[in-house]
Formats: sequence, C-alpha cells, structure tokens
Amino acid sequence: MNLGVENTIDYLKEIEECRLCPRNCGVNRFTSKSGYCGSDASYSISSITLHKGEEPVISGVKGICNVFFSRCNLSCVYCQNYQISCRKGNVIEDKLELKEVLRQITFYLEKGINILGFVSPSHHIPQMKTIIATLREMGYSPTIVYNTNAYDSIDSLKSLEGFVDIYLPDFKYLDSQLSKDYSGAGNYPEIAKAAISEMYRQKGSMLTLDNEGLARSGMIIRHLVLPEHVDNSLNILDYIARELSADIHISLMAQYKPTPEVAHHKQLGRQINKDEYETVVSKLEELGILNGWIQEIESAEEYNPDFLQENPFIN
Repeated sequence: MNLGVENTIDYLKEIEECRLCPRNCGVNRFTSKSGYCGSDASYSISSITLHKGEEPVISGVKGICNVFFSRCNLSCVYCQNYQISCRKGNVIEDKLELKEVLRQITFYLEKGINILGFVSPSHHIPQMKTIIATLREMGYSPTIVYNTNAYDSIDSLKSLEGFVDIYLPDFKYLDSQLSKDYSGAGNYPEIAKAAISEMYRQKGSMLTLDNEGLARSGMIIRHLVLPEHVDNSLNILDYIARELSADIHISLMAQYKPTPEVAHHKQLGRQINKDEYETVVSKLEELGILNGWIQEIESAEEYNPDFLQENPFIN
C-alpha cells in the first residue's frame, strides 16, 4: 500500500506554525503546545462511520462515509456533537495512524459508498488533504464533502481547490453579539461571509447531480434556526439571496434540541416552535429561494448522535 509519504510531509508542514483557521494561533502543533482548538499534529478522529441522515443528494440510499475530526475551532455552547467537539479536556477521540484511517475509510468505499465527508475539518486540513491524496494514489476517487462551520480562512479554502467537490458550510450568524456569546467568535459574521463567498467562487450556485441523483459538485448552505433568534435566520437568508444567489441550495434545519449545557438557558433552553420555523420558511419563498430542503418541526428527535456508540447515528 502506497501511503503517500511525500504528500504527508508536505501537507503537515502547515501546522508547524498553525494558521489554518481565523484564530491564527501560530503554534507548532508538533510540540506540546496547542492553539485555540487544542489539537496536535495527529490524526485525531472521533468516528469514521456510515451516515444516512445528511441531505438526500449527499446521503442517497446507501449513505455517506463521514470522518468526524475531534475538537473544533468554535466553542458553540449548544453543539449537538459536544461529546467530540470540546476544545480542551477529554473528548471521545482516537489518535490514529494514517494507515488505520485509510483502512476504515476504504472499508466503506469497497462497499460502494462513493461519497466521503470530512466533518469539522477546518483545523485538520493538512490531515484531510493527506487522506484524500493518498486515497487517490491508491486508485480511489470518492466525491469529497467539506462539512464545515464556515469559520474558515480564505487561504485554507483556496488550498482546497482540486480536493473538495462539495462545500457544506453551516451559516450560523449575521449577529456578532450572538456569535460572541454562543460560539466564542465575535468576528464570525465577517469570516463566514468571506469564507462562503470563496466557496461560491469555486463552485457557483449550480449543484451537479449524477444519474442516481447524488451530488457530485457544488455547494449547499446549511442554517440551523435557533429559538428566540428568528431575525438572525431571516437576515442570513436575505444576505444569501442578495449577495450570492437565490439559486443556491439551502438546507434549513429545524432540528435544534437543547444539550445538557444549555438546558436551563433563557433563550436556548427549548426547541424552536412551529411559528418560528414557519416564519423562516416563508422567507425562503418570499426571496425566491426554491432549491434545497426543509425539515419537519419534529426532526429534533431524530438527530441526536451518541459518539459512545460504534455507529453514533443508530439509536
């Protein structure tokens, strides 16, 4: 098995002075030091698993092989993946060798799962590029999905041209106070706008599908509606239609459910209600955003991964 050692060395050099994401920490992750995300230079992965709960054009009938990197460059207080996303302290993760990462991924590729997603990859881009490059050397060419919180640097995104087929950013906020209070990043709105604009530059508004109806190239913007914050959602949709394109595929999510961390939070301590979600859905129609997906209001009960399980998405 050719493990692409030359590629590994080249890409991982990027974290000798890590400036992968907008935190711009500058630490050498090969040492005992770590930046905001708390990650080192290893392949720190919480799960490599089959997932059938993504958008229909991504999951299809067979599902997608998702690689969940551990930790995160945001600190969202309501994160549904809190078991694996904690920046400091204990999280569910394995520090794997590249060979083992490839073994687990190719297990699914050999079963005909030809879509490979990387979840929370912003702080692990060199590792991600190494995995993709090595898979290609081995003769595999899955469709690559970059599933991100959109707190990405422009330089990092530019380096992904030729690696990523589908961008799947979550556009969280246009309100800097919300992003500061809820995700520890007051500059999230400006960063996310620039990042999503770069993704749009690379992919445009067209989502290319194959003859099975699976996405092969393009961009899908996700937005999770939060309780008490309908205005934030309306402003995001207005921005997308005005500054990008009303033709972009939008995945409007109703699945918010309070985690133990925010169970007693004044705003975040409940699920969204029907009126809140329908107000946002009506905005889609008003803006002429016709491409994409909406969820049932009851969907909050269906998306509760448990990363203590071998397959986190089977309850």
